[in-house]
Amino acid sequence: MLKRKQLFLRRPKSTKALNQVPGTVTYIGRKESVETRLEVIDYNKESFERYISTNPEDAFNFEDDDKNTWININGLNNTREIEKLGKYYDLHPLILEDIVNTNQRPKVDEFQDYIFLVVKMLYYPKDAAQKTNGTLVNEHISIVVGKDYVLTFQEADGDVFEGIRDRLANAKGRIRNHGTDYLLFSLLDAIIDQYFEVIDSIGDKIEVLEDNLFQVQPSDDITFEIQELKRTILRIRRAVFPLREVLSRLEKLDNDLIDDKTGNYFRDLYDHIIQVSENIDIYREMTWGLMDMYMTTISNKMNEVMKVLTIIATIFIPLTFIAGIYGMNFEHMPELDWEYSYFVLWGIMIFIFVMMIYYFRKKRWI
Repeated sequence: MLKRKQLFLRRPKSTKALNQVPGTVTYIGRKESVETRLEVIDYNKESFERYISTNPEDAFNFEDDDKNTWININGLNNTREIEKLGKYYDLHPLILEDIVNTNQRPKVDEFQDYIFLVVKMLYYPKDAAQKTNGTLVNEHISIVVGKDYVLTFQEADGDVFEGIRDRLANAKGRIRNHGTDYLLFSLLDAIIDQYFEVIDSIGDKIEVLEDNLFQVQPSDDITFEIQELKRTILRIRRAVFPLREVLSRLEKLDNDLIDDKTGNYFRDLYDHIIQVSENIDIYREMTWGLMDMYMTTISNKMNEVMKVLTIIATIFIPLTFIAGIYGMNFEHMPELDWEYSYFVLWGIMIFIFVMMIYYFRKKRWI
């Protein structure tokens, strides 16, 4: 019986998992109709083999002390297949529960024979990577690292690991010369590198919104875009910030599965995630500032309109006063019988109008 050494982060409860026995494997996610698909990569320094299958039992045929095996499982909604894999690799029931719970926070758990991690993979689809309005993919990734195997569980096809597959297939870099701990580092490194691209995209969106705010007539949808950007940054923050503690714990982990030399690589990853976290905080403040800037812009434009209306009203107040007096129907009023009184009155009103315009300009009110 495997004994759990330490629980790093508590699992948040989901409404779908209420009133269920702990360790019940119940899928909590949105991708309900994904076929389970296995990608098996078996490798060592001299050889490389890759297999694709839809039968979980095909993953049971790769036990070789001389090779490392990376099994990537796509599709978490088929819990029976996940349970088969868990039973074969002797995974704890709570681990299986966390694997299919896509609401789980990033965490790391240490067991006697393996290490379990949960991370969030963030990326923009390739067809939207160069666009500022691309939809961010936030995918739940579970990783199990054993002595000669690594299991990765994803919700669906599509990830950021193509570079790792290429390095394994073509024997590039150090990855085929090291153990599964280095493969774990490579997977985390690929995920964190993608964080930088996501953050750069967020920065581009902020610049575009800033430019739009200073247009003569900003788009009516700009407030929606700012709010959507704020929500996106919050999702990124929830995915990234817990990973700092995960990497800090992983760097200091005293486990035979993690080589001391590989620990230095995890330390470098920790520095990277700190940099990502700092950028997120900066962009978060900038995004909040965008809304303040928008409200200030709207307020300034409203003040300009009110100033113009006030000046027009102020100009017409004395003119309306004069017109009101001479519009009264009294029989005995002075100046009514003058031959040129109409033109004199017009002259006085025009003079008042011109002098008020001159005064306002001199005060730089207009």
